[in-house]
Amino acid sequence: MAEAPSFSLDLPDPESESISSMEFMARIEEAWAVCDRFDLQTEIWRGRILGSVRDRERRGGDARGGGFLQWLREQEISKTRAYALIQLAESADQMLGEGVLEETSVNNFSKRAFMETAQSDPEVQLMIGEAANDGQQITRKQVRQLTDEFTAATSPLLPEEIRQRTAENLLPPKAVAPLVKELAKLPDEQQEDLRKVLRDEPELERVKDVTSTARWLSKASEAGLAVRAFQQGELDLDKAMQEALRLDALGLLSDAVGQAQALESAVLKLHTSWRRLNGLQERLWVESGSSTPHLRELLTALQTLSGNTMRVSLGELAGGKRVRLQLVEEAPDQLDAPTIAVMAQAG
Repeated sequence: MAEAPSFSLDLPDPESESISSMEFMARIEEAWAVCDRFDLQTEIWRGRILGSVRDRERRGGDARGGGFLQWLREQEISKTRAYALIQLAESADQMLGEGVLEETSVNNFSKRAFMETAQSDPEVQLMIGEAANDGQQITRKQVRQLTDEFTAATSPLLPEEIRQRTAENLLPPKAVAPLVKELAKLPDEQQEDLRKVLRDEPELERVKDVTSTARWLSKASEAGLAVRAFQQGELDLDKAMQEALRLDALGLLSDAVGQAQALESAVLKLHTSWRRLNGLQERLWVESGSSTPHLRELLTALQTLSGNTMRVSLGELAGGKRVRLQLVEEAPDQLDAPTIAVMAQAG
């Protein structure tokens, strides 16, 4: 007969005055670390179980995974979580199989630290594995620090001047690593322009400035591709961003483009809701009659939202003002997609 699991945990008495606050929190953190290690082991085991079920279904000829998905539904496990657990287990088996980690060293990781390690470069995994095999407790902070140091010292996206100053501890890796992440999102030409700036001035403040610039460039480019207003005519978004950069207004442009994307998305959602409400209001009006005066009164009130002219209160915080929106569906041209004109007036 299997031994019943123990649910006891040695926790300090929160009412005790014989232990200091520092000792109390130290014992709490120790207990929490025990839970983390159990969580990690359980997640790895679950991932192995799920991988076995998936592989068994594939062996049975279910190439599309229908049987596996059905089993997940029966176990009330989402597909996303299932594959995340499988990936975690495969990463653990890979590190164990390649000798990066010893079997007992897994207990030296917190759950998040192990997951961060599994997603790191092989060189980082090797360094962390050596520390864990030596008995060190591995935290998420340590993994991120090593990852940042490795990225800052080796990334080909950085100019040699930045890599060298990082290696000499003149630049903190935690400031350089985000720069690499943002540079990777940009096209080669923009990367080279920013690298030139860093070569001329490889200082910490310039690294931060260039990181912000790269982030704004990528955000503006990504949002700009989705803004339909920019698809009219022959706009050159790249040149517009270069001009904004020259005016030191790239952050403002990035925010403006992001707001434009959000506004277009909101209008499209508004149009969909407006059309649906219009149809529902008309169907209910047909179903109602003189015997349903209260329902008719409600439907009459909805006409302020379902008609071509909408009137929406902005609430007490806006001084009781109302916004009047006039929705006009324009007939599409032969070349353009259907559009909707929205005319707004606050009052």
